[in-house]
Amino acid sequence: GSAAPTAVKEGMLEKRSDGLLQLWKKKRCILTEEGLLLIPPKHPPPQQQQQQQPELHFSNMKTVDCVERKGKYVYFTVVMAEGKEIDFRCAQEHGWNAAITLQMVQYKNRQAILAVRSTRQKQQLLADPLVRWGF
Repeated sequence: GSAAPTAVKEGMLEKRSDGLLQLWKKKRCILTEEGLLLIPPKHPPPQQQQQQQPELHFSNMKTVDCVERKGKYVYFTVVMAEGKEIDFRCAQEHGWNAAITLQMVQYKNRQAILAVRSTRQKQQLLADPLVRWGF
């Protein structure tokens, strides 16, 4: 990686634990252009942020769904490519679900553009020798 991914949004989110009790645990979340970093609130802020791979990387993220509004909270689920679902909630006015969805869509669009570009380059490379030999 070159530069540190810029934080698009930062704040607290509550994540439902995987255990039987399914308690809501506060996490400090940093949303970047590549994914979502979840930091336990007790941890000092990471100095080497660029070394940190987002825990929930957009390349492994399928959708953000099941948005439900209850009282002052918005509940939403991040569905990962391997079928893992992670439940979050946040205060409605913080709009984390919308922010995460937007960044994910932009990331996937960028990847799609890059994929198209690399395919074109490959096609050009394959076409070149034929041109050279006058076929």
